[in-house]
Amino acid sequence: MKNSMQELVNFSKKLKVLVVEDNKASRKQAIKLLENLFTNITIGVDGIDGLEKFNANKFDLIISDINMPNMNGIEMITKIREVDKDIPIIILSAHNDTEYFMDTIKLGIKGYILKPISLHQFIDTLSDTIEKIKLKEENSAYKKELQDINSMLENQVNERIVEIVSLNKEIVDTQKEIIFTMGAIGERRSKETGNHVKRVAEYSKLFALRYGLNQEDAEMLKQASPMHDIGKIAIPDDILNKPARFTEEEFIIMKNHSELGYEMLRASSRPLLKLAAIIAYQHHERWDGKGYPQGLSTTDIDINGRITAIADVFDALGSNRIYKKAWSDEKIFAFFKDERARHFDPKLVDIFFENLDEFLRIRNSLNE
Repeated sequence: MKNSMQELVNFSKKLKVLVVEDNKASRKQAIKLLENLFTNITIGVDGIDGLEKFNANKFDLIISDINMPNMNGIEMITKIREVDKDIPIIILSAHNDTEYFMDTIKLGIKGYILKPISLHQFIDTLSDTIEKIKLKEENSAYKKELQDINSMLENQVNERIVEIVSLNKEIVDTQKEIIFTMGAIGERRSKETGNHVKRVAEYSKLFALRYGLNQEDAEMLKQASPMHDIGKIAIPDDILNKPARFTEEEFIIMKNHSELGYEMLRASSRPLLKLAAIIAYQHHERWDGKGYPQGLSTTDIDINGRITAIADVFDALGSNRIYKKAWSDEKIFAFFKDERARHFDPKLVDIFFENLDEFLRIRNSLNE
């Protein structure tokens, strides 16, 4: 549940913030705005000074300019990331700093405030970042609580083995529910409905079974496929929900959601999340090698990525989106025939038409 503004203001009072800005006027303006939220603010006047302050103190949030003398913001943040990979960082950026956007994405930066500073954007970006810091703190507390509970359960395992088995099943079910919910959250940020990920999941399982995957692998794909677009949660709203064609620069940023999703999921040891990482990474690859982000082709693309790709496109084409109206079935079918062995695995296109009634039945049963 989203925290109220007053809760975020109260929480922000205990955060330590490092502000790095070489321009005196911009620094003064930023501090004046920040003092309404934070009581513990440290100032760095350039990249070198900011890095020294970071190394000497522990901070909860860094707000930094990019273009600075002596050491620019990218260089400073790169060195900070060598020490702390997770600390939230917000960039103060002039319009002419767009050349740095890809560098900032690679450095894990999710917040941008453009100069001259807009109060509305300033508040929105800070509120979102503080919300994430608060959520991370709460999650750490929950994790500690769960670890304590697990320790207690392990001590009782010999006496309560039946209860432990039941609990493990509940945990697995909860994990599946969380994965689906996370996928649905990613879709809602881009103004899509939860039924999109439900339909993609069901289509993917049907494709998998007809392709020859066993029941267990098909079910695993069904559970993992809702995470295919999870990387979109890191794409700025003004790009994600743009109702018009992307500029070249915006498209580059948008395409990055595949790699962002992969990075979010790949470190997990859970088979389900490992599979979700592969799907997030490869669902925009094409059979002819013209996709992204790796330019893989044919069977070099994991079968789960190939299946999710065609399931996702089928549902997307038939749904209203902020940037387009739903296509007719005739137009979708013609597109799939044209893209056989180009965009899509030809065997999967054949499976689609051979089992068309089943795909349409799934679509109709899960229509908004």
